[in-house]
Amino acid sequence: MLAPWTALWDRNLFAQWLPWLGDWMASGFVRGGVAGVGVVTTVAGLRDLAGSFVGRSAAAAADADVP
Repeated sequence: MLAPWTALWDRNLFAQWLPWLGDWMASGFVRGGVAGVGVVTTVAGLRDLAGSFVGRSAAAAADADVP
C-alpha cells in the first residue's frame, strides 16, 4: 500500500528517478489531496457495499412474500 503518510511514499522509485517529481510529491498539498481522494473512494466503496447488502435483503424479503 502506497499512502502519503507512510515511509514508502518518500522512497518511491519514480521520485528517485525524477527529482522534480519527488519534490512535488513531498508537498503537503499533494499528500493531502491523495489522502482525500482515498477517503472519498473508501466511503463510496463502503456505501456501494452497504447498498448491495440492503438490496439483497430487500430482494430476499420480496421473494419470501411471493407464494
